[in-house]
Amino acid sequence: MGYHWNWGIFLAQVPSGGTSYLGWMLSGLMTTLALSLSAWIIALVIGSAMGVLRTVPNRWLSGIGALYVELFRNIPLLVQLFIWYFVLPELLPERLGNAYKEINPLLQQFTAAMICLGLFTGARVCEQVRSGIDSLPRGQRLAGLALGLSGPQTYRYVLLPMAFRIIVPPLTSEFLNIFKNSAVASTIGLLELAAQGRQLVDYTAQPYESFIAVTLTFMLLNALIMSLMHRLEARVRVPGQGGHHG
Repeated sequence: MGYHWNWGIFLAQVPSGGTSYLGWMLSGLMTTLALSLSAWIIALVIGSAMGVLRTVPNRWLSGIGALYVELFRNIPLLVQLFIWYFVLPELLPERLGNAYKEINPLLQQFTAAMICLGLFTGARVCEQVRSGIDSLPRGQRLAGLALGLSGPQTYRYVLLPMAFRIIVPPLTSEFLNIFKNSAVASTIGLLELAAQGRQLVDYTAQPYESFIAVTLTFMLLNALIMSLMHRLEARVRVPGQGGHHG
């Protein structure tokens, strides 16, 4: 094999100066972390709200939740990203659309990717929350109402705390997926970890070192998340209803 390995390339200065190729990779990692965590907050909030709507007796409200899931789960993630980044600014009122286009391009890319990932993952979180609530004995809802709690209070104090304890394992999978899916943001120019890896290849012609580093970084991230979520699962597990990761 005629390939010349050069792990020291990460310490070399980039042509523009000011940082090394390792600095590029660390910058990409920070962007991936910021994008994934902010999108996860959106996914958890929106997904939980829609999951609750899916389980209420009102047909109109449950229909809104079902429509949200069908819309965001059945359109490919990449298509959704292009819609948020390229199409939506053109559909906004002219003044608002122009204001969006005039902000920092990096902020435009980050915002579009964050909203897209958040709503896409939120549809999956919605189904996890719905299944968690549906798995609870019907008597828990009736007991909350019998104690004088309103419908929203019953969800807040009785159903959701139990449902979330049950669905920690599938939520862990969705949390991992949002980190992996963040790589699609490179298609609109956002320099997250995978994009920085490709940029390093373009400048150095050292593809193996670059993508081995990217792969190992994602593996370490996944291992850290799995470890933390396993500990959380052990702390909140409901006796007799403990789940295991697949």
